[in-house]
Amino acid sequence: MTVRTRIAPSPTGDPHVGTAYIALFNLCFARQHGGQFVLRIEDTDQQRSTAAAETAILDSLRWLGLDWDEGPDKGGEFGPYRQSERAEIYRHYAEQLLASGHAFRCFATPQELDQMRRDQMAAGEPVKYDGRGLQLSEQEVQRRLAAGEPHVIRMKIPEQGSCVIQDLLRGAIEIDWQQVDMQILLKADGMPTYHLANVVDDHLMQITHVIRGEEWINSAPKHQLLYQYLGWEMPQLCHLPLLRNPDKSKLSKRKNPTSIRYYQRMGYLPEALTNYLGRMGWSMPDEREKFSLADMLAEFDLGRVSLGGPIFDVEKLDWLNGQWIRDELDAEQFFQRLVDWGLNEQRLQRILPHIQSRVEKFSDVVPRISYLFAGLLELSESDFSDNKLEQAEQVKVLQFALWWMEQNPDWSRAGLFAGLKDLAQKMDIKLADFLAPLFVATAGTTATFSIMDAMELLGPEVTRARVRAAIDVLGGLSKKQTKKLEKEFASL
Repeated sequence: MTVRTRIAPSPTGDPHVGTAYIALFNLCFARQHGGQFVLRIEDTDQQRSTAAAETAILDSLRWLGLDWDEGPDKGGEFGPYRQSERAEIYRHYAEQLLASGHAFRCFATPQELDQMRRDQMAAGEPVKYDGRGLQLSEQEVQRRLAAGEPHVIRMKIPEQGSCVIQDLLRGAIEIDWQQVDMQILLKADGMPTYHLANVVDDHLMQITHVIRGEEWINSAPKHQLLYQYLGWEMPQLCHLPLLRNPDKSKLSKRKNPTSIRYYQRMGYLPEALTNYLGRMGWSMPDEREKFSLADMLAEFDLGRVSLGGPIFDVEKLDWLNGQWIRDELDAEQFFQRLVDWGLNEQRLQRILPHIQSRVEKFSDVVPRISYLFAGLLELSESDFSDNKLEQAEQVKVLQFALWWMEQNPDWSRAGLFAGLKDLAQKMDIKLADFLAPLFVATAGTTATFSIMDAMELLGPEVTRARVRAAIDVLGGLSKKQTKKLEKEFASL
């Protein structure tokens, strides 16, 4: 048997360090056994998936040195490697599950399902699909199909007993079937959900080992059942521990920068970040903290993975990155890496035209552009005190702007200006007053060139990280406040 592992990211946002963490362990396991590592793009969410996000994933993983044997850019024997190009394959197997009686059509509308959930919550019952589609006669199903009513295809789940999942790290995991929902397999738009596509693709691409995060443990019974329904052998499962914030919560962008490109823009060495991710729940036999990807590939043993939640601590990453800079780079290499990172002609040519009319001597240049090369800014509440809006209103502006930025795929100056101007108008705030806290959050001052130009030059990852940090400087938001603002933002 040839060992085959895979990573299957969704191109719906910034490339996540968690994706790189899972990719690293899949790569190492495959190489340890002389096998292949596959990259597959799970882009079934057509509303949120973008080509730019896919490119960012590929570029970020390559920057870290995590290359693959087969994928959308390389091809391979088992392509295509984008799920959006495999829709007919999934429909075939969904129809097969219908024909064998292991799946059924559900015509419930989103409104009906929302009411179902409200009723279940009011009654203190578990919130899950109630099986109403199973009550429809074949005659009724055919009548609704003939009428062109939209519907989904769901899988049947046993009503009694439990499912036992075998995990390479955790052994036998038992989950009661009462905890497992009747999962949608094929959506009304004809695209599969993750669960059907994942099982079909892993089988057809001959994946032998599925190494993924522990958040998928509760989905494993659905996957195992689908393998049984389709008469296929299931790959061996291994659920790695989740990356955690220092407070032990699940790693999230609200508490820690999670974008790989953020760390690239901040000036971390890819070797150091890969090294740090390798230390997440795993250790070298000699326990040394600093090691290369080649070292990890040579010594990798899945049995050395610890199930304790690994802490992603940026201060520890800073220390390790410093070790790499001092130990691995001579003066010439240090200079060249610095130039490649930010002091190159291409980047300076984008920046300098914005300040040429504002300087009187060359020694004015560096102070005026230093914030474009800095990390998170050292701000205090007093930095925002000269702005016209009250502090609570400035927090609201920053949070609404952040949410808009997270949804905005167009990071050009024109796109930023149009979107933020529209947001200011909807909030009924003068544009100058709206932009003032954004100036301080991203540039540290309002006395700089256009904030739109500055944000474009900084890039989305650093800009958003600075806005999140500024919100915390101004007191942050409680969960209750956040929920209230989320509703208000959604209504705009």
